Amino acid sequence: MTQSTDQNVIWLTQDAYDKLQGELDQLRGPVRAEIVARISAAREEGDLRENGGYHAAREEQGKVEARIRQLEDMLRRAQVGETPADDGVVEPGMKISYRFVGDDEVETFLLGAREMEETTAGLQVFSPQSPLGSAIIGARRGETVTYAAPNGKQLEVEIVDAVPYTG
Repeated sequence: MTQSTDQNVIWLTQDAYDKLQGELDQLRGPVRAEIVARISAAREEGDLRENGGYHAAREEQGKVEARIRQLEDMLRRAQVGETPADDGVVEPGMKISYRFVGDDEVETFLLGAREMEETTAGLQVFSPQSPLGSAIIGARRGETVTYAAPNGKQLEVEIVDAVPYTG
C-alpha cells in the first residue's frame, strides 16, 4: 500500500486492492440499499422536519456516498504491485517501527498512501513524500537517519524494524 511520487497513482498490494474493492461493493450494494429503505420508511411517517430517523439516515447516506466516491477514485488511480520484500529495508508498503534517538518509546506507522488510513485499524500512515517518510526510504533496520521536521528542527530517528504491511 504505497503512493508513488506521482501524486495521481496509488500503489496497492493485491490484498489491499481486494479489501478496498470489497468495501466498495458492500457500500454500493447492501449498505446503500439499507439506507434507502430507512429513508423511505421515515418518509412514510409524515412530517420530515421533525423526523430524527429521516435526518440521521440522510446524514449517513451522505457519509456513505462520500466514502464510495473516495474508494472509486482510489481504485481508479490504483496500480497493483507486489508486497515488498521482508528484508528490513524501508520502502513504501512497509510497517515501520522507529524511535527518536535518546528516547526509549518506539512508534509504528505504515509508509504508504495517506488515503489508506481509514483501512489500517488505527495504524497511522505517513506518506513517502512526508519529511520522515522521504528521509527513511532505503534505510535499514538498526540505522539512524537525520531529517528536517516541518518546523525546521533536525531530528534523528533509529529504524527499529521494517516489515511488509499485511493488513
